Amino acid sequence: MSINRVMLSGFIGREPEYRQTASGLPILSFSLAVNERRKNNQTGNYDDYTNWVDVTAMGNRCNFLSQNLHKGMKVSLEGRLRYSKWERDGQTRSKLEVIADEIEFMSQRQQGQPQSQGQYVQAEVYDEPQQGAFDDGIPF
Repeated sequence: MSINRVMLSGFIGREPEYRQTASGLPILSFSLAVNERRKNNQTGNYDDYTNWVDVTAMGNRCNFLSQNLHKGMKVSLEGRLRYSKWERDGQTRSKLEVIADEIEFMSQRQQGQPQSQGQYVQAEVYDEPQQGAFDDGIPF
């Protein structure tokens, strides 16, 4: 059995992009800045390093999220990792992103009207494996 769960908190780095698939599935994409504090061996001080994480949410809640998530807001999320690979202009490209299942607002909106702190939004879960999909006889 494997576990694919990610929990992050950080600041939204760009305005979320709302779009729909050809079948009408709403999708919201944004980047999340997650800081990591490391000790600088030369100075002895601790420095912050920013990790940029691509986040995608899917489903009916994307309309609400697109109206309430903005660049600079602090959020906490839980989801799973997804690896994508494609070819463009003859070059193979790849991306590791987080598919958000749950998003919690940890700061207020920037556009004047306060958003209640700690508001919790659970995203819809897609691509659930079918029963028995992982029963391939692996003993661990």
